[in-house]
Amino acid sequence: MSEIRVTKDGPYLVEGELPIAKATIGANTEGESMRWEWGKPLPAKKNPALCRCGESGRKPYCDGTHAKIGFDGTETASRKPYAEQAKLIEGPVLSLADAEGLCAFARFCDPNGQVWRLVSETDKAKARDDFVRQTCDCPSGRLVALDNETGKPFEPKLPQSIGLVEDPVEDCSGPLWVRGGVAVIAEDGYRYEVRNRITLCRCGASKNKPFCDGSHAAIKFKDGL
Repeated sequence: MSEIRVTKDGPYLVEGELPIAKATIGANTEGESMRWEWGKPLPAKKNPALCRCGESGRKPYCDGTHAKIGFDGTETASRKPYAEQAKLIEGPVLSLADAEGLCAFARFCDPNGQVWRLVSETDKAKARDDFVRQTCDCPSGRLVALDNETGKPFEPKLPQSIGLVEDPVEDCSGPLWVRGGVAVIAEDGYRYEVRNRITLCRCGASKNKPFCDGSHAAIKFKDGL
């Protein structure tokens, strides 16, 4: 099983061989996030070091620039499990768990009147389908749809892999989308909760390191790929 280790003021060290490919947010004519569009995987590398400071000249890989610029990669993210971070919003058939602090600004929550309205209409087939699709497309796992009867979450079946998020609408590059339950280990050895969908900061500006907080959009981060 692959793991990702956060190094002190340095890169992410991938242990194992995770496929890495560009993951572009596909939008409709109104600029709403509607689908994920995948590029071809990068050439396979075993145990790569991935840039975390945002300044490497060979992104997504580290080239040592973090040391030259004095990058501060101090981890500030909550270590509470998702269930303790999330607010629960109940609907008639499905409910919504929402951990706002994990937002990576991919905006799949916005179409069809937003998921916070859709949850109240999950007794209607179309609203329910839109609600499940939109929550499952949330790359950070901020949003999770729950079945009221069983309490089980709706989660897409994702391979262990990394997406290099691109956001044409915002004209920027986004986080590392880590998929399929890859363990992330803090610099002090703490093991973050393993989840199906998480986003790791790669612009260097997040206030929720190692996770993305959407800062890439504010600073118009570009990976140049």
